[in-house]
Amino acid sequence: MMKKFLALIVFLMVAHTVAAKTPVYIWQEWKPAKTLKENFREWKRHGVVGVCVNAGMDKEKIAEAAKVAKKQGLEYHAWIPTMLQGGLDPSWYTVNRLGQSAYDHPAYVPYYKTLDPRNPKVRQYLIDKFSEIARIPEVDYIQLDYIRYADVILSRGLWDKYGLIMNGEYAEADYCYCDDCVEAFKKKAGIDIRKVTDPSKIKEWAQFRCDAVTDLVNAIIEAVHKEGKKVSADVFPGPYSHAVWMVRQEWNKWNLDAVFPMNYNDFYMEPASWVGKVTEEEVKAVADCQTPIYSGLFICHDWQNKASVVDPENSGLLPSEIGEAVNGAMKAGAKGVCLFTPFSMTAEHWKAFDEAIR
Repeated sequence: MMKKFLALIVFLMVAHTVAAKTPVYIWQEWKPAKTLKENFREWKRHGVVGVCVNAGMDKEKIAEAAKVAKKQGLEYHAWIPTMLQGGLDPSWYTVNRLGQSAYDHPAYVPYYKTLDPRNPKVRQYLIDKFSEIARIPEVDYIQLDYIRYADVILSRGLWDKYGLIMNGEYAEADYCYCDDCVEAFKKKAGIDIRKVTDPSKIKEWAQFRCDAVTDLVNAIIEAVHKEGKKVSADVFPGPYSHAVWMVRQEWNKWNLDAVFPMNYNDFYMEPASWVGKVTEEEVKAVADCQTPIYSGLFICHDWQNKASVVDPENSGLLPSEIGEAVNGAMKAGAKGVCLFTPFSMTAEHWKAFDEAIR
């Protein structure tokens, strides 16, 4: 009798699992193994094939989470905020146009302590760390997050939150003007950027920063590939409609194995239909190398009160918008979607989502 009962339970669980045509990933913070097991089992019922878990650079936590994921038959991305690192050598951090270091004068929020991608010691530090993490057997991907400079221009939806009107590049968040970067650019372009009245008008200067990030990313990718693992990245939309001029991410030039653009429409004060439009741009941007695009979707948990929400970081897609966002991304050529976060998904969201991904 007990065996029949257990068999029935297993049957019902399998029957309830979504037969998804759309590969689904999720972003979530690290939790103890028992909780992760419960989480992953639940997400898998809704078509999730891979998990992106933020345990920072803590190898023990990454190994634990990766083992849980593999036991559930899920792909594991070690999701790591790359350029946001506290407590390192003060000389490793970016310097803004006002001469202030992100080490003790971070832009916008206290944790925006951004490293200088051109600093040789920073580059070696990150390459060594990611190589070590890539050696963890159960890790499939290193996922680079915050692999960029600080937002020189915030997305429109965030202006009110920080009391800013950003009709141009924000000097306090315009990086990097350290001695080494200024001298390197002067040698390359013959321009002393500190003597330029409006550096935002110098296209070569913008490209110099984009190239600095690109060079770092590709160096990390080369090191991780040598360990037999892959690399994905969370990036701003575009790249040319947003990522390049907002955070110096020319990510179509990165040798990535997968791209997860954060297509968070509310941050740009756009409707759900925008997800499909920007995904189309992203797919075309990497068409030559055929890198898969997984469109990142931002979910509004308190969706019934969304009209009264001012901060876009508490906003996101309604259940009624899920289908349009998912279908728009897939029709545009995305290989799947990624949810930020599954914990924001209500029963109404999951119902709409399960229908959309089928």
